Amino acid sequence: MSRPALFDKLRLPVIGSPLFIISGPELVIAQCKAGIVGSFPSLNARPISQLDEWLAQITEELAAHDAANPDRPAAPFAVNQIVHKSNNRLQEDLQLCAKYKVPLMITSLGAIPEVFDAAHSWGGIVMHDIINNRFAHKAIEKGADGLIPVAAGAGGHAGTLSPFALMQEIREWFDGPVALSGAIACGRSILAAQALGADFAYMGSPWIATHEARAIDDYKQAIVDGQASDIVYSSLFTGVHGNYLRGSIEKAGLDPDNLPEGDVSKMNFGSGGNTDAKAWKDIWGSGQGIGAVKAVESVADRVDRLEAEYNQAVAALRAVTPA
Repeated sequence: MSRPALFDKLRLPVIGSPLFIISGPELVIAQCKAGIVGSFPSLNARPISQLDEWLAQITEELAAHDAANPDRPAAPFAVNQIVHKSNNRLQEDLQLCAKYKVPLMITSLGAIPEVFDAAHSWGGIVMHDIINNRFAHKAIEKGADGLIPVAAGAGGHAGTLSPFALMQEIREWFDGPVALSGAIACGRSILAAQALGADFAYMGSPWIATHEARAIDDYKQAIVDGQASDIVYSSLFTGVHGNYLRGSIEKAGLDPDNLPEGDVSKMNFGSGGNTDAKAWKDIWGSGQGIGAVKAVESVADRVDRLEAEYNQAVAALRAVTPA
């Protein structure tokens, strides 16, 4: 399967992952203008009327950018849909995505053919995130166009499998678009994702520490100051295992080394129903790659840095590869 033409405008093979609470139109527009896919969870827009406003703002500003910069068009944007029974506004959100013909949909926590069919009805492409090969098969069988393997070390809800193992198993049978997630935060890691067989790197945590992100300053600084050993893997806060910053757990009065298991039946993306501390707001999600983030900066500067690192990695590889 050839890569969809949708991705031909990318400056770097990078998809900025949707960050609950953190991603808004400012971040998405900046990412797309810089040449990478920008995305946001539809549930970030509350009330639902705000989703209409956000989609209008994003499509209008990117269209204006393309008109003013025909030689440097913006990358496409994506909307993330949580396909889970706790999301009671999924159908309304899909209707708004249809209204604006959202080019790329990212689906999570449920592979439902009706959702894939809805995106296809307006010409959209759907990539579904998975944590193992069994779920990957199910997603493609049900109509997803591409996969997002969420490997060990990814921020937020994440799996535990090595990206080497996960990509090996997926590429044995699937030749469609794949965006690999899991502690990718520098240009070398983008190239490494491609070497494993992925078309794109799926990056989240580095964008938290940008001026355009809707994160409080303490959260941004915690990303800058953090490293892989500061990440705690727990199901307590949403009922689904995810990676979080140790400092935010301690600040909530909890012991990061002695957290009970969460109750998936209490999953609630807005309240973190398993504790008084609210997931994403009080307990901060983060991946293990944050050691590569050295400062809070603009999206444009971060993409410039990633591109320079990526090109250096490509040049270094060519220098040591036999002709």
